[in-house]
Amino acid sequence: MHGDRKRPLYGISVAADLTGVTPQSLRVYEAKGLLEPSRTEGGTRRYSGDDIDRVHQISALLKAGLNLAGIAHVLEMQTELRRLRRELDRLRRQGGGGASRSGP
Repeated sequence: MHGDRKRPLYGISVAADLTGVTPQSLRVYEAKGLLEPSRTEGGTRRYSGDDIDRVHQISALLKAGLNLAGIAHVLEMQTELRRLRRELDRLRRQGGGGASRSGP
């Protein structure tokens, strides 16, 4: 099912209905680099389930008082955190263990 979340299924009007934001807002999020919908050969935007989730996350951050620049930073930090966690997991599987958890 995880692969289905990445499949671009929804046009901009449907994505707007699913997320409760306007098509213009979706275009702004894309222009600001917060969202990267797929494009058909004709250039039509297609949004995946992951894109819909991201719009919900953007909406929640806007409601919390962040502006679009702040949201961009939060999303970048979340991406970096996921990358670092994957790296830590990889090191642990290799026996590197990462930082020691034993105390003084």
